[in-house]
Amino acid sequence: MIQLQNVTLTFPDGENRITAVDNVTLRGTNGTVTGITGPSGSGKSSILAVAATLLRPDSGGVLIGNSSDMTDAAQLSKHEATQLRRERIGIVFQQSNLLPALTAREQLQVMARLGGGTSRNQRAKIDARADELLDAVGLTEHAGKRTHQLSGGERQRVAIARGLVHEPEVLLVDEPTSALDQERGAKIMELISRLTHERDTATLLVTHDLGHRDTLDDLVTVVDGRITTPIAGGAPTR
Repeated sequence: MIQLQNVTLTFPDGENRITAVDNVTLRGTNGTVTGITGPSGSGKSSILAVAATLLRPDSGGVLIGNSSDMTDAAQLSKHEATQLRRERIGIVFQQSNLLPALTAREQLQVMARLGGGTSRNQRAKIDARADELLDAVGLTEHAGKRTHQLSGGERQRVAIARGLVHEPEVLLVDEPTSALDQERGAKIMELISRLTHERDTATLLVTHDLGHRDTLDDLVTVVDGRITTPIAGGAPTR
């Protein structure tokens, strides 16, 4: 579970400050995809960056975990926040950001080995985990291909698998279909939904494309840094 409680984030603007996130409260529960939509510049990506501990809010809390193991990420040091991301948060950026020299399988292996995983036993577990996730996203036959050999949709699937390599409690996804056509975008959204439900992950997903809202369990809209009422006729909660 992830919960943003009364989060406010501002940025300096000369002698003043601009409010990017304005007293936002938002909750993502295990096994659900919560969509965040709104016009450009409304604060969607800033909300995701705060949830990812990439930006520290001016005020408010970012609670991760269940009642017996709850962490307020907004109170962590930079080192602690980095460790939290490695262990409990998966991030899928708008661009796949794959390393050109690595194969699809190696993209996952490198991520899994950050901060540890160097013993023979650990490497074996990492290799098995990479293969499991590539199979889950339908890329077993492409595991040995490098970035330039993969289509846009295949790159995004590798990025999703990479985001899940640590078995995170929380998955944060930023505009996963923005560079894809409608058909490939629909497949990516269906994949995120399926993996979220199967792996009981709390997923927050920023999107501008409401054509895929049937794959979301919940949907909120952001305007001028504030969450407004849910969009009428939004996706039903599973």
